Amino acid sequence: MDGDMIFAVVCGAAVLIMAFYYLRREHRVRTLLFGSLTGIAALLILNEYGGMFSTQLPLNVFNVAGSAVLGVPFVIILVLLETL
Repeated sequence: MDGDMIFAVVCGAAVLIMAFYYLRREHRVRTLLFGSLTGIAALLILNEYGGMFSTQLPLNVFNVAGSAVLGVPFVIILVLLETL
């Protein structure tokens, strides 16, 4: 397995885990919207003000989609990967 295949499998697994999480919640839509909005807000804040902390994340399709699906934990992982 090459790196791209492993990355695709991990991303697919993360999306499935979050889908099961959202489906098991009592207020599914509210939970999904709250998670998506907080993830996108965290990404936008880091894009705008991350330069002050030398952790500016670019706005691209992958980052926006990841933060919309996975929320704030995705943004935290991006910051950790950026600092390493």
